[in-house]
Amino acid sequence: MIKAHPMSAEELMPYLLGNKELFLLDVRNEEDYKSWKIEGKNIESLNIPYFDLLDGVDDILPQIPSDKPILVVCAKEGSSIFVAEQLVEHKRNEIYYLAGGMKAWSEHLELVKVGDLDHGAAIYQFVRVGKGCLSYMVVSNKEALIVDSARMISPYEEFADQNGVTIKHLVDTHLHADHISGGRRLAHKVNATYWLPPKDAEEATFVYSALDEGTVINIGKMTVKVSPLYSPGHTIGSTSLIVGDKYLLSGDILFTESIGRPDLAGKAEDWVNDLRTTLYSKYKELDQDLVVLPAHFGSLTELNPDGSVSARLGDLFLSNAGLNVGNEHDFRQMVTENLPPQPHAYQEIRQTNLGNLNPAEDEQQDMEIGPNRCAVHG
Repeated sequence: MIKAHPMSAEELMPYLLGNKELFLLDVRNEEDYKSWKIEGKNIESLNIPYFDLLDGVDDILPQIPSDKPILVVCAKEGSSIFVAEQLVEHKRNEIYYLAGGMKAWSEHLELVKVGDLDHGAAIYQFVRVGKGCLSYMVVSNKEALIVDSARMISPYEEFADQNGVTIKHLVDTHLHADHISGGRRLAHKVNATYWLPPKDAEEATFVYSALDEGTVINIGKMTVKVSPLYSPGHTIGSTSLIVGDKYLLSGDILFTESIGRPDLAGKAEDWVNDLRTTLYSKYKELDQDLVVLPAHFGSLTELNPDGSVSARLGDLFLSNAGLNVGNEHDFRQMVTENLPPQPHAYQEIRQTNLGNLNPAEDEQQDMEIGPNRCAVHG
């Protein structure tokens, strides 16, 4: 008997990055679908709410192609299995459901090697495709530094275990408002140092090491130098990292197609000047051959062919609209008006990252549901 098969988030990736076609039937409600959905170059998508399909799928069969795989998607999995099994009964082959639903999609981390550093060191990017979050691991002489860790810490632990690497440092470039950081928890678990910009941590309830400009963090017996660069604007404490004089980890200050928003602590008007100074002065004075590695991306168009997200700093000053607003008044208007909706539960996420809230795992999942909304698009 032909059955619907589960498709994991990892198995879905080739359809997003390659030339494989997929038809996606999303059975969540219309509002959730419009707010956040799976998109890709070769993915055709249709939204029919689950409650409209309780009596069967006959009415939508003319809209379902028979010449490509079908993936049914819902929030957690159960509804998609029900609908997928109905499609199978109509002898439509290659019917899948997204295992774990959109919650699992939100939590999947795809590992990509970004490049090499001196003395055999390397830097890796963990791409949280479903939420647009990016985190990093710098590895040198079997030691590692992790930057902007996702809440799900097991992928970093598994990579370290498989490669005989000891995690020595965890860094958050700023106080995150769109996702719960796993940095402090992983640092405690592996007895590593947790770094956080002190101006973002004034309300923190835990001990941390101050990520100040001028501090140097060395990885692997001083073979890779990590230099913090104070770069406020998204938050008052936002701090970029220059790694091995080759990479600029820009946090949420600069993305490949946009710039960071200054309003998530309710101080947009106060932080506009900081944001402009960071982008138009501090970053402009840096080596323009630095490779920018941001903490987020907004759409799949920002992914390189290998699935990574990066760009040369000098190229961004030519192509990124947010870096090319000559008039200060226009810049202020751009980053304070017509902003996208604020991230879901962002105040609760900020308080969790400060240690003032300790939500259960299922609550943390719900708090993170939806796309990141950290950017201003010029």
